[in-house]
Amino acid sequence: MNISISLASKKTRHGILKPTSNPPVIFTPGEKIRDEAGFMRGHGTYVSAGSLKATVAGVEQNINRLVTVSPLRCRYNGEIGDVVIGRITELVHKRWKVDLNARLDAVLLLTSIQLPGGELRRRGMEDEQSMRNYLSEGDLISAEVHSIFADGSLSLHMRSLKYGKLGQGVLIKVQSSLIKRSKNHFHNLTVGISIILGNNGYIWIEPTSNDNKDLVGLEDEFEQVVDIGDRQTISRVRNVILALSYYKMLIYDTSIQFALEESKKYTVSDLLTAEACYDIANLTRHRLQIMDE
Repeated sequence: MNISISLASKKTRHGILKPTSNPPVIFTPGEKIRDEAGFMRGHGTYVSAGSLKATVAGVEQNINRLVTVSPLRCRYNGEIGDVVIGRITELVHKRWKVDLNARLDAVLLLTSIQLPGGELRRRGMEDEQSMRNYLSEGDLISAEVHSIFADGSLSLHMRSLKYGKLGQGVLIKVQSSLIKRSKNHFHNLTVGISIILGNNGYIWIEPTSNDNKDLVGLEDEFEQVVDIGDRQTISRVRNVILALSYYKMLIYDTSIQFALEESKKYTVSDLLTAEACYDIANLTRHRLQIMDE
């Protein structure tokens, strides 16, 4: 076991990467944002003495004359159409409760999944009694936000073939605000690894499978053997994603691919060091800037 020891003065400083543009202004709770005249109050603001003030610590965002303050860190607030990854926590009457890293547990109705074999029919008493055979407590699933209830909780569905129960892989958690919204959140990387970027901040990493999955995606795949090469690649992908997350960089397929390419000069264990994380994040940011130009 290799142990790396260095002086505190020689260690890489864990800080934010040097910005290339003016950093955003961060408002603290109670701080004046601007005068109320001519502007409308949005989320994260309140009116006091003719001025708009912040209720949370965050960055100001303007949509025409609507002023809002987006918090720097908060629980996941779902939107319809979001791709999410969650864990089954409870089975109740004709529904599952799912933990999505949100303020409230989401709901997955029995009618919102496809039955084994893709059979299309009304769900009866036998289906309700077999719910634990489909999904049980502790299972990880990928799903889509179908609707939002009045109390803010989410309703999910798994009617598409790309959603379902997740098999063998690694789950990591980052801030939901770091996941870049895009049309596709399912990616196959060039290193033979597939990732699912959940809008709720959960990221799933698994080996790319060439075999056709079952029609519904509710079968267990835990008997499949993952070879040591795939395990090391999964660990590498995990470490570079955590490096990007630590330095508050947007996480999407391009940034992950660039970070993987820059990490080839390090071993998997070296990616856990502060120096390697800083180097990968800095080089990845530089490549992304060149691509944007």
